[in-house]
Amino acid sequence: MAIAGVCLCTFLGAGGWKVLSDFKALAPPPQISDLPLSVVVLDREDRLLRAFTSRDEKWRLPVELDEIDPLYVQMLLSFEDKRFFEHDGVDARALIRSILQGVRHGRIVSGGSTLTMQVARLLDEAPTRSARRKYEQVLKAVKLEQTYSKEDILRLYVLRAPFGGNLEGVRAASLTWFGKEPGRLTVAEAALLVALPQSPEARRPDRFPDRARKARNRVLARAVVAGVISLAEAASASAEPVRTRRNNMPLIAAHESRHARIMAPKRAVHHLTIDKDLQSALEALARTRANSFPVPVSLAIIVADHRSGEIVARLGAPDLLDEARLGHIDMTRAVRSPGSTLKPFIYGLAFEEGVGVPQSLIRDRPTNIGGYQPTNFDRAYQGTVTLREALQLSLNTPAVQLLEAVGPARLLARLKRAGARPVLEKGKPAGLAISLGGLGLSLKDLAQAYGALARGGQPVEFRHCRVSCLPQGPQQQSQKVLSAKAAVMVSDILVGMPQLQGSETQHIAYKTGTSYGYRDAWALGFDGKYVAAVWVGRPDGSPVPGQTGQKTSVPILFEVFQKLGTARVPFPPHPPDVAAALAGDVPLPLQYARTSGNRSVSHQEDRLLISYPPDGAELHLGLKPSEEGRQFSQPLVVKFKGGVAPYAVLVNGAPFQTDSTQRQLIWQPESPGFANVTVKDASGKSASVSVKIK
Repeated sequence: MAIAGVCLCTFLGAGGWKVLSDFKALAPPPQISDLPLSVVVLDREDRLLRAFTSRDEKWRLPVELDEIDPLYVQMLLSFEDKRFFEHDGVDARALIRSILQGVRHGRIVSGGSTLTMQVARLLDEAPTRSARRKYEQVLKAVKLEQTYSKEDILRLYVLRAPFGGNLEGVRAASLTWFGKEPGRLTVAEAALLVALPQSPEARRPDRFPDRARKARNRVLARAVVAGVISLAEAASASAEPVRTRRNNMPLIAAHESRHARIMAPKRAVHHLTIDKDLQSALEALARTRANSFPVPVSLAIIVADHRSGEIVARLGAPDLLDEARLGHIDMTRAVRSPGSTLKPFIYGLAFEEGVGVPQSLIRDRPTNIGGYQPTNFDRAYQGTVTLREALQLSLNTPAVQLLEAVGPARLLARLKRAGARPVLEKGKPAGLAISLGGLGLSLKDLAQAYGALARGGQPVEFRHCRVSCLPQGPQQQSQKVLSAKAAVMVSDILVGMPQLQGSETQHIAYKTGTSYGYRDAWALGFDGKYVAAVWVGRPDGSPVPGQTGQKTSVPILFEVFQKLGTARVPFPPHPPDVAAALAGDVPLPLQYARTSGNRSVSHQEDRLLISYPPDGAELHLGLKPSEEGRQFSQPLVVKFKGGVAPYAVLVNGAPFQTDSTQRQLIWQPESPGFANVTVKDASGKSASVSVKIK
């Protein structure tokens, strides 16, 4: 009753001079921008990915009035302050009614606080059980009305209203109790959000669902009287049970959100390029796949639009909170051995430097280059194969031969052009071992390098922030990772890899890698729009026996592209010059790749000789009349030996089509006279004879 008496005196004018003095002494209310709110991370469409508690350890998420269902505001005003837009902070009629009812019944029957007075109390974070506190609350409410608009006061309420525990604000409450944003609420949900702040702990749905239901139904009844909802809507909403499960705050793209906050710690809202739907789908896929692996095997995935450089999905582990799999470690940024994943860039450099073309031959056999003796993964050798076959089979010795031809330093320089940051053993230069994983790279490094490959050799800088997380430095000059022709040739080889899923028009180009000791299993692939990278292994770097990129990571890679669905874009047609080069005959000097291994073998071959016919011979082939004039009854047979296949044959200076691996040709002359026959082998040797045909 003391509170009621003081408030009555205040509004009847007693002690007016003191009230005026106290009012003038009030400090200005805090700015809305100064409120300690939760830092939030949003996806490319401004959907919530993750929130962090505020400085005072509250879930107090930023929200605007137009982001809340209008039904909630209507119910709030009808229940708490129906004359909100008419008073100046204090509703005298409601206050006097409350005092008189309290005097008559000897207890508080109805409250007289306006929403503005409640906001004043919430900003103070102090109880108002004493007359003095109530008096100060009245003054501060008037001050708020003079400082802010009605909409701002409403916004302060929806930001600070308590909902139990460390939940504050309508957005945090809606996400926690309903698992959704407050933009679209049911009648029952809106009523519950109005009811909870009156006694947030006593009405917590997860602890006292019956109390919460009764309070909600009182709000529904008041809303019917105010004409906000119909009687039928209230009856239907009253019949709904109160949800008792408390939902966790969204924790999507956990590692990327954490990184964004670390890079820009003063930013309140982080806008990422991540696609929430794709990210959620891939996180579910990762958890499912991880459960099939022994603990502590983990996995990481990156998906980026290589046309724009925007990262649309990135997960450093299946579950940030999975301690058994060291989920707190972001494996997209961890430096690991890339295994065979750099081979496409070695072949691309070889194509660019004229060492060979996809149809060029190379010998896969035991190799010793300056004491370095690589072996194939399966310890077997394939003999003579084309460069296309060597890359698709991921043969080691051909890759090492090609790297020796183009130079390890050049490969490193091209990787750096792609934005990668290779890590070498301290104090040691790059050697041939980098072709098989003898350096360190991250999953992001590899994804960015493959993004350049997908773009015809043009580098692309991957980014995860729509608003730069770091101050922009000077723009570096862009240098190609590979020539466009070389990049397309490599892509054409990789798209010919076995396709586990997908239609013929939706193939992906991909490459696998397995590091030494089965520590890392890689798969990287791309189509006309997206590049995706998958890593599987133990975060502590221990071996996982039997784990390979082909067996472990490729199935995940194809599932990633399945999740992309209709957003995928097929490969563009090859440029005419590349299409012609891939379809045409191999130039004679490139029949064999120009590597030291091929040269050393060819030098050991016999000298190229035409064994028959001898030079200067006269050959009688039986010229006789026919219906078409005169023709020879026998063909000219030319035999040769030695040299290195494949062979090219010219008759009278014109190419003669024949089996390039056979050491003979059979030619039907059209007329008598002299004929010149020249044979050239893959090493550039040649032999010629001139004969007279009769």
